Amino acid sequence: MCLALPARVMALHEDEHATVDLGGVRRCINVILVDDLRLDDYVLLHVGFAIGKLNAEEARRTLRLIEEALISTACTKPKRPWPSGHRGATAQFPVVSC
Repeated sequence: MCLALPARVMALHEDEHATVDLGGVRRCINVILVDDLRLDDYVLLHVGFAIGKLNAEEARRTLRLIEEALISTACTKPKRPWPSGHRGATAQFPVVSC
């Protein structure tokens, strides 16, 4: 499965790169695949490459959904990845309380 995340363009560089902000983390990414990029545009970021542009509302909505999914996931007890009786079945898992 592939994942692309919305990131906001903070600076444009001459070498087909840009600095983007993703949740407070700034990274230099390759923007060769996206035309007409401007400051404050939102791009879909996938493994260091901008693969498309998003309008600001769509980017904010997507980021909200991702945040909600992370909060929801953090509030569930992890399941054991192996069947009962397996050698690893006695390992302790952290329990997240919300």
